[in-house]
Amino acid sequence: MVNSWRDTSATIRWDIRPLINGQRRESASQGSYEHIDPASERPLYRAGWGDATDVDAAVDAARAAFECGSWSEMPARQRARRLFRLADLIVEHKRAIALLDCVEIGKPIQAALHDAEHFAPMFLRAAAELTDQLQGQSAFSGHFMGFNTYEPRGVVGLVTPWNFPVVNAAIKLGPALAVGNSVVLKPSELSPSSALRLAELALEAGIPDGVLNVVPGLGTTVGAALAQHPDVDLLSFTGSTATGRRVMEMAGRSNAKPVLLECGGKCPQIVLDDVTDLERVAEATVRGFLWNQGQVCSAHTRLVVHERIKAPLLQRVIERARQYHPAHPLDEGTTFGPLASPAQRDRVSRYIEQGIQAGAEPVLEGAIQHKDGCYVAPTVFDQVSPDMAIAREEIFGPVLVVQEFSTDTEAVELANGTEFGLAATVWTRDMGRARTLAHRIRAGHITVRTGGYEEPGPEATLGHEPQKRSGFGSETGLRGLQCYATLKVIGFRGT
Repeated sequence: MVNSWRDTSATIRWDIRPLINGQRRESASQGSYEHIDPASERPLYRAGWGDATDVDAAVDAARAAFECGSWSEMPARQRARRLFRLADLIVEHKRAIALLDCVEIGKPIQAALHDAEHFAPMFLRAAAELTDQLQGQSAFSGHFMGFNTYEPRGVVGLVTPWNFPVVNAAIKLGPALAVGNSVVLKPSELSPSSALRLAELALEAGIPDGVLNVVPGLGTTVGAALAQHPDVDLLSFTGSTATGRRVMEMAGRSNAKPVLLECGGKCPQIVLDDVTDLERVAEATVRGFLWNQGQVCSAHTRLVVHERIKAPLLQRVIERARQYHPAHPLDEGTTFGPLASPAQRDRVSRYIEQGIQAGAEPVLEGAIQHKDGCYVAPTVFDQVSPDMAIAREEIFGPVLVVQEFSTDTEAVELANGTEFGLAATVWTRDMGRARTLAHRIRAGHITVRTGGYEEPGPEATLGHEPQKRSGFGSETGLRGLQCYATLKVIGFRGT
């Protein structure tokens, strides 16, 4: 099977042309960029930058599709059936989709298969199940009767990152399409192919031409044009906090379109002193900071642990992290692949150097491959003070920082000691302490664990909202559909 994945990857015919109004077409842009295979650092293909002309064509197609009502006025359950069918088609084509994500960003093939078979379809199905659940309030007073309705916003722009390509597309497309919007999707220039394939499958699922358009390209060309477009009614962006700020500025200068943002994270794993199953905590800690090679906005890259149990827990963490060795992503046994690009590898390398220079102790310092592959082994830092960059800034790589505390108040201060507020986990057997900490920690998604086995979470069914500079707005659960809709009141007055 190892050879078959490699052999199959050699037969991929890369087609990075935009899909607009149901058809592939050449980009109007004159410039192009070279995509680098992160597993070898050899050129993979060349693709167009994309430009405002491409975005104009896609927005025009989306607007026409919205106004004709083929999707926006379709009964909710019929839209749901098509979204369920799209989820099924992703599963049917999981091997082809997984291979695209594996080769483009170095995601291990088994992880990419899981994304296509389970993770992405889960979000589409969850949104489909909620299509007819957008119910407003009603009011009666004298001769007045009024009620709320949720209606699609119109043309929605979606900008997705590269770390979970097909999953990120599904997370945004699910609620956006479920409520009846038409969409222009701009995937990351590092991982455009699975989004384009998903759009082709959407046509097969019965989603009308023009409802889902995909325009690949750079953030400075396609992303900026989408954010500034006067005929886009809402923009949803996932990426860095710095880029998110620029997106808000551009959206405000255009037509003041509302924006949904999910930006960076620096999530803590807080371990209180009443936890006894340190093996389970160590296992979860290592999985938490090495998931997807640490390239996850909600990766738990800070271990905030009580001083009484720090030494034995840290020893267990180091023993487990040391067992992770980067390997080629097309090998079926690989659980830890390369980082997504040379730039990402170099970024992580700089942070590790900064941590050492600042005085943090690298109790596990992973090797960094500086050519012929973007491979970075796990690194664990001890003796990390809150003012260090490695403790405050998002590294987006396989780096864990360890901080100790003596009181619950100090634990909360450390947990809240960054500009981010995306997610956090609290380990304790005391539910009273858990409730207090969950209330005081500023994060949108907080998990309380007692040491039991980890079960799949409710991410697709329960909405939550980032806090602080991690963003705002929701894309999951019923709240996610509400964010992609607009709330209207209709009143009737008698005589």
